Amino acid sequence: MHRSYAFVLFSLFSFFASCTAQKQKSLKALKQGICGTVVEKRGNFMPGPGKKNGSGTPVEREVLIFPLLNLSQVEAGDNGFITSVREAKPVKTLRTEKDGTFCVSLPAGRYSVIVQEPKGLYANVSDTQNNIFPVNVQKNRQSTIRVEITHQAVF
Repeated sequence: MHRSYAFVLFSLFSFFASCTAQKQKSLKALKQGICGTVVEKRGNFMPGPGKKNGSGTPVEREVLIFPLLNLSQVEAGDNGFITSVREAKPVKTLRTEKDGTFCVSLPAGRYSVIVQEPKGLYANVSDTQNNIFPVNVQKNRQSTIRVEITHQAVF
């Protein structure tokens, strides 16, 4: 009985190691597109003496990749929420892993990355031209991003 218990543990360990290796292999295999991590920040992130703020908790979320969107193409709500998108559909929709990571293959071009929150679509980053969470995908390149969900945090 002791020997079979050890075999089961070994088998489970091998399975999880194989899954992790497969994930790493698929992330490295992506030649062109966007890879990133989605993290959530909650609570007080105000600076203070002796205070160390965390970097956020990785979360599972649905990620929508749109052709580059400008603020003029959306109905913006409060705290980074988007209530509607006019005349644009996502080119890709995917779900992050439990550790918040995702990778998506895309043609070269400019895209907007938006996260689906329970309250609605969310993106809290824009550039100087009011483009929403812009990401540039170049030919044979992988763009790496970090998406921070901060609507429940104070800075």
